[in-house]
Amino acid sequence: MSEDIGDILENWPHEGGHLSARRVRGDDGRDKLQLRLELGILQMEITGRPDGKRPYGFESLLGYYQNQLKQYCDSGQDEDFHLDERACEMLRAEAAMYYNRYLTAFILEDFALVDADTRRNLDLMDFCYQHAEEDTDKHLLEQHRPYVLMMNARSRARLALADARPKAALTIVHEAIDDVRRHYERFGLDEASAAGSELAFLGALASEIEQRVPVDPLTKMRKQLDQAITEERYEDAAILRDQLSRVAKDPAHHQPDQPAPGSGEGA
Repeated sequence: MSEDIGDILENWPHEGGHLSARRVRGDDGRDKLQLRLELGILQMEITGRPDGKRPYGFESLLGYYQNQLKQYCDSGQDEDFHLDERACEMLRAEAAMYYNRYLTAFILEDFALVDADTRRNLDLMDFCYQHAEEDTDKHLLEQHRPYVLMMNARSRARLALADARPKAALTIVHEAIDDVRRHYERFGLDEASAAGSELAFLGALASEIEQRVPVDPLTKMRKQLDQAITEERYEDAAILRDQLSRVAKDPAHHQPDQPAPGSGEGA
């Protein structure tokens, strides 16, 4: 059997400036994820660690060190637990594996897997920050936190939208915006100096989702009233005030399918 993968690469050409991904069935009968790169293909397991390895018998290296911490805590020596430079380097390498997988999953719109892998990498960041022996190792992963928060919010928002829950999706995005801003504040960075592209993207996503959130009838009527007053359509304003008064007393009187004065069809 030839070890040359030239034919595979030729049948799946790389598109410059564009990431391609696919899901394939492996020779072992399990599905795999593949990401096409300029010089080859990354293939990843869908469950467990992306490379299929089980470090020290654990699902991941993070799981191994979390178990180590538990053993320290159980023996009352948790204050002595720390991650040396080599351990942090290996954990960062593992985080990169999960990054490649959740990026591939996002392209394939497997948002549940993106959610799981981004949450997992956020846990790894927290673990390194809390237990790294060297300050450098505490902060190396933190520069990526805004991006991971953004990807996690994108995946969870898409899942909520697919479940017809636009308000929940909007809440997810707004919470992520707050988390990213707190990250910048925590490290003394303002949004501009931190090149806050994540905030810009999340803001655009929030605006997109807002278009899908049903408008509260009372809020809509109040905006129409303000507009009528601004445009000096006082007769329409009087009618709208009367409608708002009736709705306040008895919401059942409101008929949202009827256009408001001066609003035109479909307003």
